[in-house]
Amino acid sequence: MLQLAFDIGGTFTDLVLLDTATGDLDIWKVPTTPKAPDQAVATALAERIAAKELSPQKISTIMHATTVATNAILERKGSRTALITTEGFRDVLLIGRQKRYDTYTLHIVKPKPLVERADVFEVTERTAFDGSILRPLDEASVSKAIEAVKKGSYDSVAVVLLHSYANPAHEQRIKALIRATLPDMQISLSSFISPKYREYERTSTTVANAYVKPLVHTYLGALDAALKKLGINAGLSIMQSNGGLVSPALARSYAVRIVESGPAAGVLMCAEVGRDEGYEDVLTFDMGGTTAKLGAIDAGRAAVTPTFEIDSVNYTRGSGLPLNITAIELLEIGAGGGSLARVDAGLVAIGPQSAGAVPGPACYDRGGAQATITDANLVLGYLDPNYFNGGAMKLDVEAAAKAVDDTIGNQLGLTTDEAAWGIHSVANANMERAMRIVSLERGRDPRKYAMVAFGGAGPLHACRLARALHVPRVIVPRAAGVGSAVGLLVADHKVDATVTRILALSAGAAATVGTVFSELEERARNQAASLQGKGDAEVKRSAWMRHVGQGYEIRVDLPDGRVDEAYIAAMREAFLAAYMREYGYIDRDAEIEVTDWYVAATIMASRRKIAARVESAGARRPNKERPAYFPELGGKIPCQVVDRYAIKRGETITGPVLIEEREATTVVLPGDTASVSLAGHLVIEIGSTK
Repeated sequence: MLQLAFDIGGTFTDLVLLDTATGDLDIWKVPTTPKAPDQAVATALAERIAAKELSPQKISTIMHATTVATNAILERKGSRTALITTEGFRDVLLIGRQKRYDTYTLHIVKPKPLVERADVFEVTERTAFDGSILRPLDEASVSKAIEAVKKGSYDSVAVVLLHSYANPAHEQRIKALIRATLPDMQISLSSFISPKYREYERTSTTVANAYVKPLVHTYLGALDAALKKLGINAGLSIMQSNGGLVSPALARSYAVRIVESGPAAGVLMCAEVGRDEGYEDVLTFDMGGTTAKLGAIDAGRAAVTPTFEIDSVNYTRGSGLPLNITAIELLEIGAGGGSLARVDAGLVAIGPQSAGAVPGPACYDRGGAQATITDANLVLGYLDPNYFNGGAMKLDVEAAAKAVDDTIGNQLGLTTDEAAWGIHSVANANMERAMRIVSLERGRDPRKYAMVAFGGAGPLHACRLARALHVPRVIVPRAAGVGSAVGLLVADHKVDATVTRILALSAGAAATVGTVFSELEERARNQAASLQGKGDAEVKRSAWMRHVGQGYEIRVDLPDGRVDEAYIAAMREAFLAAYMREYGYIDRDAEIEVTDWYVAATIMASRRKIAARVESAGARRPNKERPAYFPELGGKIPCQVVDRYAIKRGETITGPVLIEEREATTVVLPGDTASVSLAGHLVIEIGSTK
């Protein structure tokens, strides 16, 4: 039987077929169809089926990662959304946390809200922090808000009432009233999407869910229909930001949870590669056609954050739109192969705008005229114009050179090669800055980490990035060009549930704690029943805890089992241990309280070593030479080009050398050495970090 995984990116759609009997992978890339992303997948599969290379009946499982939700938010191309909120709280999204993310910048640029102030409607009601009703819901005010929504031709409604995490009754009543008047309206309740305190974050999360929900609903429906039309009836699973797979039904309801779908899958692949090579601490570098994503694996586990920001300004914490979703920790920047170059104040600047799949870089010869990173890399000789995407696409070197000259060279008085190198090096500098944030600024010493580089462009830039950060080793996995799609094959099926209940860990708290966990575990198990994975769900508990009087909390993993006074004592000890790790001291006499409770139900994937066996298309290509640009050697020099599939295990290759495979090219710098490990991965020792 076959497992199908595909990742739809902004520029390319990556597909992987795993033969579960042999472990062989069949991989390929096709250009994304931005206006209808499902079409690229359907066309690619239809071609294989028509050529008798794929039998629909042999596909047993389908796994999918997508950027549909992410791009809708970043490009502000989501659905027309209304927000219904408590009277007096209309401006929560505009006020935010009343904190400047950059104290000394006089003209701060804030991300544009997903809903305008004119799209926010107030209703009369008030619920207290403990769930008690201070003022009953005035249904006349609700009817007025619903009438405004009806007249405004909105596609989706977010309902966020004050303290509804403690008592959702008013939100549920509003939903019933909306449904009676507008039966087809997409509705997102904060008590369902993000039942947590802190009004701004909860509002932002619920609005984001409402903003992308109609798009995700339509897209998944079209994808399901396209697959069934091809005769593929296997169960479909969707990747979430937390690295777990869910059913399409849950993805439609919790659309905001798939915002970082594709990048999360890539990090899972990196963790698996790290295990293959014996590294528990790994920096992840994914550079595709539209963006670059950087993350970390600590002690063999992907770093996870309980909140996530999207559309941040200059990677600055507090500058983006906060989302109360558990997500694999990633930093995403506008530095993909299709990122557009320009001259800004006499300097070369890159992105965040991208040429995307249409028109694409100038070298695609599809109408693009502005230079991109891919154009620069082609001019520098790093890419073979006749072997891009395994020869499925031919690149126009002259068009790339003209774009580089027109965009950069002629304006700054540089030669074509100098201008192309300027684009390449500025892109590297942007990614280096981002990787410093992921590593050094978050307490990680890059000298103690290996870097796993993947994506269509990641291996091309990885060695220079590693050298700048003093990372001693770069690993380019098999099928690196479709790394996120491969990551789907090792993902677990997972759902989670969370709620805010502020509770002191004092004598007599066991009964309440037991009730909270019991309710959350029931929710998680009910959702897990809809997952495609086989086996019983494993439920894990955690909580966000702090000392009474503190403003922020830390996440603490908690044991399973019956909740009694001994369990409460174990919770205290777990918190003190976590607090010591975080701050270096503890106060056993200070009171402890829990703010947020969390459970995750996971159905573990059946993993097998898939990396060592990757089918290569056609005959292996003979080694050859072509001019490539290495400034440390004086410019363009004849450089050896090696077919990755022809490298024998144990063979060592010394740079400079270009190592080509169908989906990616690895640039090995002078002084670096590359070899293929027993697991089949390309391992590069960085010869100098000076």
